[in-house]
Amino acid sequence: MVGFLLRRFVKNSENVDDPAVRRGYGEVCGLTGIGINILLFLCKLIAGLLSGSIAVVADAFNNLSDAGASIVTLMGFRLAEKAPDRDHPYGHGRFEYISGLLVSVAILLMSVELLRSGLEKIFRPGPVEAGAALTAVLAASIALKLYMAYYNRKYGRMIDSAAMSATATDSLGDCAATGAVLAAIVIERLTGLNIDGWAGALVAVLIGIAGVRSFKETLDPLLGQAPDAELIRRIREIAGSYKETRGIHDIVVHDYGPGRRMISLHVEVDGGGDIYELHDAVDAMERELAEKLRCSAVIHMDPIYVDGRQSPDLREEITRVLRSRVDERITIHDLRIQPGNNCTLLCFDSAVPPELAEDAETVRKNICRAVEESFSGCQARTVIDFGLDGDK
Repeated sequence: MVGFLLRRFVKNSENVDDPAVRRGYGEVCGLTGIGINILLFLCKLIAGLLSGSIAVVADAFNNLSDAGASIVTLMGFRLAEKAPDRDHPYGHGRFEYISGLLVSVAILLMSVELLRSGLEKIFRPGPVEAGAALTAVLAASIALKLYMAYYNRKYGRMIDSAAMSATATDSLGDCAATGAVLAAIVIERLTGLNIDGWAGALVAVLIGIAGVRSFKETLDPLLGQAPDAELIRRIREIAGSYKETRGIHDIVVHDYGPGRRMISLHVEVDGGGDIYELHDAVDAMERELAEKLRCSAVIHMDPIYVDGRQSPDLREEITRVLRSRVDERITIHDLRIQPGNNCTLLCFDSAVPPELAEDAETVRKNICRAVEESFSGCQARTVIDFGLDGDK
C-alpha cells in the first residue's frame, strides 16, 4: 500500500537523492502511520474498556502516543527542509534528528506511565472478559505493526532517515508488547490465571527498551558520532583513484542532517610535481566526492618531500617499527626529513586509536623512543592525531 501511495503522490519517487522526494517519502509514511495508529487506538481502547483489561488499554494508549510521534516526525521533515539562513548557514537538517529524539522521549514517558498502571493491576487484579473480538483486534494489531516496521525500515534506509528508523524500531517493540498482551489473554482463557497486570507491566518494559534504543539512535548524530566505516571506505576509494594521490589522512565528516554532509581530508601529493596540475586533480576529487556522496568536500594538499623526493619505503619502515613496539594500529603521515650536522630530524604525524587518548603524552614518548632506537643518528618528533584514521 505504501509503495503504491509513494508512486501515486510523490513525483519522480525513484530519485531519493532529491530533497523534495525525500520529504514526500517522510510525509506519506508518516501520514500512513498516523492513520494506522489512530485506528488501532480506537479499536483497542473500546476492546480494553469492554473487557476490563488494563494491558489492552495500556497498549491502546501506546498506539495513541505513536500517532503523536508520527506527527512530530512529519513536523521534523518539514522543518528540516527549510533553506539555510543567516543564523543557520548549514541548513536545518538536524531538525529531523530532533524530531526522532522527541519521539523517543515520548515513548519513554509513556512506558513509565504504563508500568505504573500495570503494577497497580498486579496488586489489585480485576476480571478480564477475553472474547473472540478482543483476540482478533490484538492479532490484527500485530500484523499492522509488523507492516509499519517493514515499510519504515525499508524506506527509511532508502532515504537515510533516523526518524523513520526510530519509528520502525518502535513498531517492532509494539509487536512484542501486543504479543505479550495476547499471550496473557490466551493463558487466562486456558488456565483461568489472571496475569493481565503482569502483561501490562511487561508491555511497559518492552516499550521502554524500544524507547531507549531509539533515543540512542537519534542522539548519536546530534552529538557527532563517528561516520560509517563504509563512508570512509568510499572517500578513500574515490580520492585514492587519482594517480596524484600518495596518501590520505585526517578525514573529518560533519553531519548537518541527511544530505548535508561536509567532508574534509588531507591528500598527500608529490612535492616536486606541477602545482597547477595537482590543484586541478584535487578540484576533480572534490567534485567527484560531492556528486557520488551527496556532500560538500574540501581537500587540503600535503606536499611530501624527503631530500626533495618522496620516501614511501622509509614511511613504511617507521610504521612497521611502531606497530611492533608501540601499538599495531598506529600509522604515520606527513613524514618530513630535516638533515642536520649531528643528526637527522624525522618529523611526522602519528594516527593513534582514540582508545589511547588518555595516555597521549606517554604514547608520544614511546613513539619517539622507538624510532630513535631503531634508526641510528635520527631524532624523532611527532604530533599525535586522534582522527578517524591515518594513511593505510
